[in-house]
Amino acid sequence: MDLDRLLKFMTDKGASDLHLKPTRPPLLRINGRLLPIEAPPLKPDELTEMLMGILSPRQKAKLEERMSVDTGYGVRGLARFRCNMYMQRGNIAACFRRIPYQIKSIEDLELPPVLLEFCDLPMGLVLITGPTGSGKSTSLAAMIRYITTHRPVHVITIEDPMEFLFTDDVASISQREVGTDTGAFSEALRNAMRQDPDVIMVGEMRDPETVSTVITAAETGHLVFSTLHTNSAPQTVDRILDTFPSDQQPQIRAQLAQILKGVVSMKLVERADGQGRVATLEIMRASPKIAKMIEEGEISQIHEEMESSVGYYRMQSTNQSLLALLVHGTITYAEAMRQSPDPEDLSLKLRKMFPMIEERGGELSPVTSDFSQIVELQQFKRLYEEQEEKVKLKLTEKDEQIVAIQQAVRQRDQQLEDLQAKLQEAAAERERLRGDYARLRQEAQEKIDKLMERIKELNQRLMGDAGTTGPQRTGIFR
Repeated sequence: MDLDRLLKFMTDKGASDLHLKPTRPPLLRINGRLLPIEAPPLKPDELTEMLMGILSPRQKAKLEERMSVDTGYGVRGLARFRCNMYMQRGNIAACFRRIPYQIKSIEDLELPPVLLEFCDLPMGLVLITGPTGSGKSTSLAAMIRYITTHRPVHVITIEDPMEFLFTDDVASISQREVGTDTGAFSEALRNAMRQDPDVIMVGEMRDPETVSTVITAAETGHLVFSTLHTNSAPQTVDRILDTFPSDQQPQIRAQLAQILKGVVSMKLVERADGQGRVATLEIMRASPKIAKMIEEGEISQIHEEMESSVGYYRMQSTNQSLLALLVHGTITYAEAMRQSPDPEDLSLKLRKMFPMIEERGGELSPVTSDFSQIVELQQFKRLYEEQEEKVKLKLTEKDEQIVAIQQAVRQRDQQLEDLQAKLQEAAAERERLRGDYARLRQEAQEKIDKLMERIKELNQRLMGDAGTTGPQRTGIFR
């Protein structure tokens, strides 16, 4: 059995992954399901010969040493493939992930336009998270592609292995593969600081050293993109914090509050028409409240803040994303409930918008001629707009209060500075008076001493005169 033929068959079937293991036919993952192909089981020797042929001597040594190795493999005119070979039950096995040569855009992937705002940031850290096979790499590639076609910057990618191939456009892009172009993620990140980057893309934050270097890169004025295997924004923040010892976590929280600009948590769900899958996204952005919650360790409150910041900051929870897909008919009610991280919350949200949805078996609009449903939606829209206006007014009031408090603090600071200056003047005056007092006291003592000498001298003179010319006198006139 030929590897290139298997990969071509995989591509023709639209599969995302190909699994190869001994004693089983090859398996294809199509729309999230793992299905065997009609072929005889693979023999261990046959599979070993097939896989070892695409490895370099260095990769073969790494496989023998670590029992696992990552590599990239391309079939001309077909696609690139990310491959992980590993040992199981003493035999070699492999998984191939298909990576198309053509990189799709944000619009092609049906992702929210708010992701483009992350691409225009001057600096900070943006994380794309989700389980394996959730579309993280594809979405991140779409964002990097947007940057390369719209911003005159230098982009550096650090990957293991290299996946999507980018070409220079408006931007200049340098792609480095761990094991081929650099020794490790952390080493490549440190070297990247001396390569005049504007945007850095790190394939995955795998270890504490890489996480620490990514945070430093974002702090020093670069826009950094990376991925993590987490399912939500709060879990992402916790995962980063747990990477560090407990005594360092307050400092890391303060750093994250400053540099973390966004977390996009993804998951793929089946379309209602059966034509593939679509992404559901949880989006967290760096609002002042979110930054404060991260800094103060109030991670559990982030979810509620995301759901209440849809209109102003365009954040959203996974349930809100599922709700949007369901309302637009992209997915079914059953799929939404199956994929929801909190089905009871999703059910409550649905009943608020469509009170009879569960009685209808999940159908949103069984009667297209019922105008009352349109009126109901209009009422919900009006209530939402009123609530949004109230939130904006409250935010304006809070901003005014913040400005007033800041002004009062500045006035208090000025008063403290004036009082400090007066205290310093009083201290200087006190020292001057002390000096004058000491000087006057010394001068007075000197005058007293001179006067006493003079009196003594006069007494002696009077005593002398009295002994030669007249009777003896008493007292000071003796």
